[in-house]
Amino acid sequence: MPRINLLPWREEQRKERKLAFLVALGVAVLAAMVTTFAAYLLFDSMISGQQRRNQMLRGQIKLLDKQIEEINSLETEKQRFIARMEVIEKLQRSRPGIVHVFDEIVKTLPDGVYLTGVQQVNAGASKRLKFEGVAQSSTRVSSFMRNIDASEWLRNPELEVVQTSKGPGSSFTLTADEVAGTQDEPGKGAVPKGKIRKAGLGGGGVQQ
Repeated sequence: MPRINLLPWREEQRKERKLAFLVALGVAVLAAMVTTFAAYLLFDSMISGQQRRNQMLRGQIKLLDKQIEEINSLETEKQRFIARMEVIEKLQRSRPGIVHVFDEIVKTLPDGVYLTGVQQVNAGASKRLKFEGVAQSSTRVSSFMRNIDASEWLRNPELEVVQTSKGPGSSFTLTADEVAGTQDEPGKGAVPKGKIRKAGLGGGGVQQ
């Protein structure tokens, strides 16, 4: 007796197509997953490599910063050394002038005038000396100022204070410019005469 297939052939064909579609879909999903995983590994490797390069660059930057700090420190030490050398050279150049100035102070002091203190004060670009002392009379102070006017190492005397004391003599304070290291040649302009800024003698001001 012949066998007869009762299932419609179209239904079998539909099932076969459905199965083939599912297989193809599974293969596509698997391929997508593999591709995605490979891309993830690739990007992760690229990111790790970039991070390593960044870390190396940060290390090099830190090293350069340290070297820059050392260079700046050396530059600071260099400037300090140059400043010290300039001070030493300045002191060496001014040594003969200081000797002449003190020698000139002794020469300009008239009889009856005694100095109790000499101080160098800064007055802009010029050097200025402040004299404090005691004089027997205002005439002695005037003589001291005239001697300073005539000096080659001192000029521009200015009387600041004269105070009359109960004892013998009067205390005074005056200032003068220091011409250290240079000498004015005769006939090269007149030296300005001294000026009195403030005076307070019992018998009147100091006259020149």
